Amino acid sequence: MLAYVGRRVLATIPVMAIVALFVFSLLYIAPGDPASIIAGDQATPEQIAQIRVNLGLERPFVVRFGEWVWQILHGDLGTSIFTALPVRQMIAQRIEPTLSLMIVTLIFSVCVAVPLGVVAAWKAGSLIDRLVMALAVVGFSVPVFVVGYVLAYVFALEFDWLPVQGYTPIANGFWPWLQNLILPAISLGLIYIALIARITRATMLEVLSQDYIKTARAKGLGQRAILFVHALKNAAVPIVTVIGLGIALLIGGAVVTESVFVIPGLGRLTVDAILRRDYPVIQGIVLLFSFTYVLVNLGVDLIYTLVDPRIRY
Repeated sequence: MLAYVGRRVLATIPVMAIVALFVFSLLYIAPGDPASIIAGDQATPEQIAQIRVNLGLERPFVVRFGEWVWQILHGDLGTSIFTALPVRQMIAQRIEPTLSLMIVTLIFSVCVAVPLGVVAAWKAGSLIDRLVMALAVVGFSVPVFVVGYVLAYVFALEFDWLPVQGYTPIANGFWPWLQNLILPAISLGLIYIALIARITRATMLEVLSQDYIKTARAKGLGQRAILFVHALKNAAVPIVTVIGLGIALLIGGAVVTESVFVIPGLGRLTVDAILRRDYPVIQGIVLLFSFTYVLVNLGVDLIYTLVDPRIRY
């Protein structure tokens, strides 16, 4: 087991090296001269030259990349061009809202999608099954920002049940914190629920056709035990896989969702940095998101061994 964990951890090193190379290259592959774009139309040649020096664009790519990686390894993500604050500090100030939104969305989506998928497979071909699949189609078809605006209009503006925007830190109370996250989590979680429910249904249909399920029914086991103990346990690997891969949807959707509901998280910070061409901030956030996704995939690989001990690579 320890050898397997060690191999999986070592396998993430080249992945992160490639990700770091791509993130650093954003400064060089972006269209136009980054220094001129940052300086603006009214900038003098001297100001543009100074920005190029600050960004290190006058030095060779390999040398600058090596220095940047060395800074990253020491926890230094650079300094924002516009605020002059360390990127690490800016991320630390914004990470709680984004992390809260992703955790609430993940818990909500899994708790809704897995039972929906199980019931749809159990009632395959019935009205319930068709309704669940219709929900999945809607979840994949409707953009996150459309769902967000509709929910905000109905539940925040019309009925005044929930806040329409903003974020309350959890230190100010659990319920105020959760109130600000309900609508964003539903908006962001709809496509995630659709994805998990479809995979759960498809996997459960395959498992329910196996001989050992028929044997369990012949022995007189209850339907709940068959579905959630025998069938769901053996269908867990594909479901865990899609839950892990779906984290990418949460990361990407958080940018849009935070903009719709004016949540001061990393998504809003990303949008602001892109609009201002603040490359150090963009690089730091993309690197953080990429590292998070790599860690999630590593965690999924390790969960495989708990779900199915036969899995050893």
